[in-house]
Amino acid sequence: MKRLLIVAHAPSPNTLRLREAVENGARHPDVESVEVVVKAPLDAGPEDVLACDAIILGTTENLGYMSGALKDFFDRSYYPCLEETQGLPFAFYVRAGHDGTGTSRAIESIATGLRWKLVKEPLTCRGEYKEEFVEQCEELGLYVAASLDAGLV
Repeated sequence: MKRLLIVAHAPSPNTLRLREAVENGARHPDVESVEVVVKAPLDAGPEDVLACDAIILGTTENLGYMSGALKDFFDRSYYPCLEETQGLPFAFYVRAGHDGTGTSRAIESIATGLRWKLVKEPLTCRGEYKEEFVEQCEELGLYVAASLDAGLV
């Protein structure tokens, strides 16, 4: 069994729906050999990253940056994972009230330092909340889990 870790900040009902959509996509019945673990950033740590085969990150855009909770996760996990997780496949989504550019840039910068491998273009759910965000997040979860299941990442 391979393990997909989802670490996503979900401070509102709508962002919780997005995290649940990513999880639902990752748990698609056609994905047979992937265990999905979902944690809030403040509950996840380096031991979770070290135990996974791929990771999906999710965050809100906060003042043009990632959530403080996701930043805290990175702060606690960076050095313990630095040498051990190089090449880790990852993807992420941003729930952005504005443009999400600064948030994406910050996540990509930290992941570059960790030498993680981005396996899908970042998903930015931009502007007013739309129901289509749920479908997009579900597709993201399915894509990463199916790629992991098939040995493509």
